[in-house]
Amino acid sequence: MNNRKQEEYLKDWRGLEEYAEWMLPLIGRLYRDNNIVTTVYGRSLVRSSTIEILKAHRFARLILDHELSVRDTFPILEAITRLDLAPARIDIGKLTVRYQSRSTELSVEEFVRQELSRFITGRAPILEEPRDIVLYGFGRIGRLLARILIDKSGSGEKLRLRAAVVRKGGADDLVKRASLLRRDSIHGQFQGIITIDEEENAIIANGNMIRIIYADAPENVDYTPYGINNAILIDNTGKWRDREGLGRHLKAPGISKVILTAPGKGDIPNIVAGVNNELITPEEQIFSAASCTTNAIVPVLKAISDRFGIVSGHVETCHSYTNDQNLIDNYHKNSRRGRSAPLNMVITETGAAKAVAKVIPELSGKLTGNAIRVPTPNVSLAILNLELSRNIDVATLNGYLRDISLDSPLHNQIDYTNSPEVVSSDFVGSRHAGVVDSLATIVQGNRCVLYVWYDNEFGYSCQVVRMVQKMAGLELPSVPD
Repeated sequence: MNNRKQEEYLKDWRGLEEYAEWMLPLIGRLYRDNNIVTTVYGRSLVRSSTIEILKAHRFARLILDHELSVRDTFPILEAITRLDLAPARIDIGKLTVRYQSRSTELSVEEFVRQELSRFITGRAPILEEPRDIVLYGFGRIGRLLARILIDKSGSGEKLRLRAAVVRKGGADDLVKRASLLRRDSIHGQFQGIITIDEEENAIIANGNMIRIIYADAPENVDYTPYGINNAILIDNTGKWRDREGLGRHLKAPGISKVILTAPGKGDIPNIVAGVNNELITPEEQIFSAASCTTNAIVPVLKAISDRFGIVSGHVETCHSYTNDQNLIDNYHKNSRRGRSAPLNMVITETGAAKAVAKVIPELSGKLTGNAIRVPTPNVSLAILNLELSRNIDVATLNGYLRDISLDSPLHNQIDYTNSPEVVSSDFVGSRHAGVVDSLATIVQGNRCVLYVWYDNEFGYSCQVVRMVQKMAGLELPSVPD
């Protein structure tokens, strides 16, 4: 009896694997030829393995009362490939559930054609010409931005990483920078092939030629001889944070827009992608992508404020150590940061609470904040201690945040977990701005404590790229709405 059950489980698993394997070339072809990103309840299937496709379907059980099977979604996917579609983000999980819920005589092909009718306009590109991207700095965030942009170039999305500007480190500078892009102690090996072109002083990553330009000042670079024009420059050095300093980039021929990967000072718009995108206007030339912590907490705070109201609160972040700290005890201009980062928890300041008010004005003066640097290399945790405008309970609060993470304009920013076993390393590589740990949620009357994990490197870099896509006019429409 047990042996027969074992064989049944194995047979079923092999059948699911087979369907997932059939999906792989269809997903790849849609992505390369039409810039169609296929998802299952927000989880992208592009460049996924067989197992990752099955896990994305398994994730859907958080929303549905039953499992979502690749046996059900495959016919939907197959029907999509028969249409000549414009670029879009298509959720085959939601389409499958919608088809199953309708008492209709429509075939799968008829249903899919009906649902996607407004996109059957041919393979027209979103932009006529590619938009050039330049990285000023090639450190932790710079290299992760490079990885994401290179990955997206496979769809013909027309964001082109053209160059990285750095200070020359030595005769073998190009080789070392290529090696740092290829290998990462936290985020693993680069998914693809990297070579160098010494004649062009360039890194070739999956066919993308990234010139390494040496310069000591922003205004000393002329990008036009490299064929770079109207470029969006991402300054990930953090050296300049005001309009005057960042404006030096605009003096360089070939640059039209500047993004700072740190909180901006003065009147520079601080953008949290997905929350205040309306501040990205054609007239403005300089933007800030705020901080990783601001990006992690603002979407959750916005969702909570909109539904329940926030009277006051305190934000405490347990933040992984950064390059700003010392490996061993040594002089540092800031208090406590001179002590050994991998050996100590270090109380320090954070501007995230004040930065929230720049993005969500109604929370101005309502939040305080502090930070503890902890001896982990990546992934941080924000603890939101909030007084709300009304009493709630855990189930209501968690249920609301779960729904926001699955089906709302903030689904790219907010993720949700209900696992009792997750720890910080489980969130390395998360593409969301923050992940609500629902089993840690505490509610008492009108007070709540929320725990939000975030990959302060990769998740933040994904937010920066979303901001670039908005600036370049490359946001894909989602189906179904």
